[in-house]
Amino acid sequence: MPRRGEYTRDFPIPAPRSAEPEPARIGLREVIAFESNGDKVVFTLDPSDFTCSVLVGQLADEWGELAAAETWSASTVRSYRTAIESFCEHVDATVPRAGSASLGGAEPDLHFAVTEWIRLLPGDFLPGSRMPAWHAGRIRTLIARRIEHPDRSVAGHMPGWVGGALGLRRGQCVELDEFTRADKKALVQAAWADHLAIKARVERGWEFAQSGSNPAEGGWHELANLLWAIAHQEGACEEIIRQLPPWRDMPASLRDLLPEGVEPRSGKRMLVRFLVRQLYLHNLDLQSYRILLMAATGRSAEEVASLTEDTIEFGPRSVLIDFAKGRAHAQMRQAFSASGTASAASLHPGRPRLDAADLVRTLLELSRPLARRAGADPVPLFLKASLDIHSLRIAPFDGAQAGTSLVSWLQIHGVHVDGPADIRRLRKSGKVEKAIAFQGRVSDIADDHSEEVFRRHYAHGTTLRVISGNVITAAQSRWFAQAIDGPVVLTGDAEQTLEEPGSADALGLTREEIEDLRSGQLNMGVSSCKDPFSSPFGRPGQLCPVAPTRCLECRNAFVLPSNLPQLLLFADHLAQLQLRSSPQHFHALWGQSRINVNEAIRARTDAEIAEAHRQIAAEGLSLQLPLAAHVEFDA
Repeated sequence: MPRRGEYTRDFPIPAPRSAEPEPARIGLREVIAFESNGDKVVFTLDPSDFTCSVLVGQLADEWGELAAAETWSASTVRSYRTAIESFCEHVDATVPRAGSASLGGAEPDLHFAVTEWIRLLPGDFLPGSRMPAWHAGRIRTLIARRIEHPDRSVAGHMPGWVGGALGLRRGQCVELDEFTRADKKALVQAAWADHLAIKARVERGWEFAQSGSNPAEGGWHELANLLWAIAHQEGACEEIIRQLPPWRDMPASLRDLLPEGVEPRSGKRMLVRFLVRQLYLHNLDLQSYRILLMAATGRSAEEVASLTEDTIEFGPRSVLIDFAKGRAHAQMRQAFSASGTASAASLHPGRPRLDAADLVRTLLELSRPLARRAGADPVPLFLKASLDIHSLRIAPFDGAQAGTSLVSWLQIHGVHVDGPADIRRLRKSGKVEKAIAFQGRVSDIADDHSEEVFRRHYAHGTTLRVISGNVITAAQSRWFAQAIDGPVVLTGDAEQTLEEPGSADALGLTREEIEDLRSGQLNMGVSSCKDPFSSPFGRPGQLCPVAPTRCLECRNAFVLPSNLPQLLLFADHLAQLQLRSSPQHFHALWGQSRINVNEAIRARTDAEIAEAHRQIAAEGLSLQLPLAAHVEFDA
């Protein structure tokens, strides 16, 4: 009986099955994504709109699968679709037989098409734009994903292109400058005034709602009843629009709630929108709170707008807030002290108080009824209510929504700012103030990101450039003054002219000081000093503590011909010291002294120098240094 493994040669080895071609998908490609405010968006791409429909379908398949796998946002899905359309339009316009173009076919050559498309891309954008590199990178990402799939072939040189260099620079963006102090002050004041108005409006609206009743019983023409219905009943907005009469027959009590000139066909809808805003925050309200919280915390718009009840922890005199950065995938906890008293708010209610704890508490109270109605847990701080046709719609805050963006907010509140109306500039203003407070210590300024990010995104601002320029100028002036504000070297002829009229005034000396200099009473060794008790290296009235080692760096020093022997000895001493010290250490301590002593010796003639050497040898002169200087040098 044959055992396992025997007679295997009697059975033919099955031939490998050929890879079945991937079934071609036809029709419209759809990708579903969500905007930052939660809106659902359906993106479509129809291959039949292009001559190279096969190529479009292949890229669109990768686009749809990758978007679903990585849960892309709507902006990312949109950008990939734009890149596909741009590349395929180029293929239609430039590639022969574009109808047969396919990533799996050798003809036509798509490698040449994609490299030529990349070469021409920068011409479609402004100089320095990042879009060409982004578009090319997205096409390469889609092709690379297709290469990794075992059943999807990519022919020609495309795999080599995917693994090589992109061929485009990343480009650069124009960094935003911070708001001026006047612009930031105007922003905060307008936002604070709006904050007070919002609190008063919502409190008054809920008081009306609590005093009202079901409008089906109490009547549809009473403001309190309408607010009660919106606060307590689902579908109240649609029911109010159905029950109210046409705008021309609207009761005066309700008609007067809106300004004059309302179009009759949209009057009821505008009235319901007004009623909703009496109870809940809308997008423009949240613009004000975003400005105030960013100014109070110094955080970015993204971190502030994503706060929820769970990211906040109130203490007796402070609040702990957990900020989340989506792009950096980082979280940071920061504490903010609370004022603790309401005296300042009572005395000066119109003066902005950037109290993060008070602002967060207020915003949480205003958002809680809307979050409870939407079933949102934890409560988002930035939650808006709006009227979607005739129904109430609850959604997260959208800072770029048309009609309620920061630009619209500025126009409504009459605030003018220099430069673009971009909320990111407010964050940069906070970083500038932080840089000034920490006196330019980057490690402290960049505590909520990295030093590289600070240098790349924040250190370029106008204010910091001016401050850094002043610091550099002050440092240069200090070192320049130190270099030129040295001793006065007098030649023999110049020493003889000290008695002439006007010489003393030119040198800033009195007649008595000139006599003391010539008589040697002010001789300090390597130089003479006009006032040893007014040294720049010591306190006023104190005898110079660094003479004679620093005399050649002092503005009080006068080098006379009689000081030449000591100058030569001091130059030899510095030469020996240089041999025993590192170049950096010697240059930092004695570099300026060496330059000045060499210049003072160079001002003498060769005969004077030779005579000074003979005097040193004949009299056995040595360098006159204090004991402390000898100990320092010989240690």
